[in-house]
Amino acid sequence: MEKIEAQMEKIEAQMEKIEAPVFTFGVIADIQYADLKDGYNYHRTRKRYYRNSLQLLRNAIRSWNEEDVKPSFILQLGDIIDGFNSKYGASDKALKTVMDEFRSCSAQVHHVWGNHEFYNFSRSDLFSSDLNSGVKVDEEKDDRMDLVYAYHFSPAPNFRFVVLDAYDLSIIGREESCEKYSQSLDIIKSHNPNEELNQPPGIYPLDERFVKFNGGFSQGQVDWLDRVLTSADEKGEKVTVVSHVPVHPLSTSSVCLAWNFDDVFSLLQSHKSVVCFMAGHDHDGGYCIDTAGIHHLTLEGVIETPPGGDAFGTVCVYEDKMILRGKGRIKNRKLWYR
Repeated sequence: MEKIEAQMEKIEAQMEKIEAPVFTFGVIADIQYADLKDGYNYHRTRKRYYRNSLQLLRNAIRSWNEEDVKPSFILQLGDIIDGFNSKYGASDKALKTVMDEFRSCSAQVHHVWGNHEFYNFSRSDLFSSDLNSGVKVDEEKDDRMDLVYAYHFSPAPNFRFVVLDAYDLSIIGREESCEKYSQSLDIIKSHNPNEELNQPPGIYPLDERFVKFNGGFSQGQVDWLDRVLTSADEKGEKVTVVSHVPVHPLSTSSVCLAWNFDDVFSLLQSHKSVVCFMAGHDHDGGYCIDTAGIHHLTLEGVIETPPGGDAFGTVCVYEDKMILRGKGRIKNRKLWYR
């Protein structure tokens, strides 16, 4: 039986080589580079390889540059440098180091913003930095989305990608004088009684998400996403939505979920155009397919990948599916459209 399955997989692989993809793109998450010796996570339970992450990024870029079918773009799913850089006054230097590596990549890079971006930079600084890949996209701006980092682009006819701002509601991404900061503080404190807000509340499992290193989506951003997806439905497009923070409880640990994941999750299910939701944040990664047939893919993090390993992938996009070819910790997956 195993021999037959192996033969079938071999035949499928040969067929995929014959069938040319519409386009391909690269994916990588949670690089969190810092020029520091190896360390640990907040709770000191997980090792982090700060300098090694730069080498793993080089491995990824070299692989993408050598692909027979060159990626149309790269999705960098957030946390590009580690928050420790801010403590040592090295944020700008660390970002330059990583961006210098990305400049050797032959494909355009779309950057998602995560919690570590906001540990290092203000929101206004990020908008004027190289991490604002939305400025390269020619789309009409919505005045109701002021200071929200969200945009969409179409790499090929009938396909669209939407980048979301998972720290639109946050107490690490907003000035204390900002209305959204007050709103965010009310949200987290109504669920988390701890003095240290990076310590998850221990009452109900799903309440673990109400911690300082997570965030959420404002109603304005949810409404904007609804309009983008409605347009995609009408055009018959296949949409992949991208965020640093996951929105399905079965695709991640509950401590890594977006605060109002259910608002976005239910919206995705109401639109026939959505085929996939991609995120980072949870360094262990995760995957599930929901009841509407949408794939929820959380990419394993570079920062917790030991030397000698890898954590990146290339996605081949076809008319009826996407095929993730993973390297190292990233698993191969075949994602059929619903």
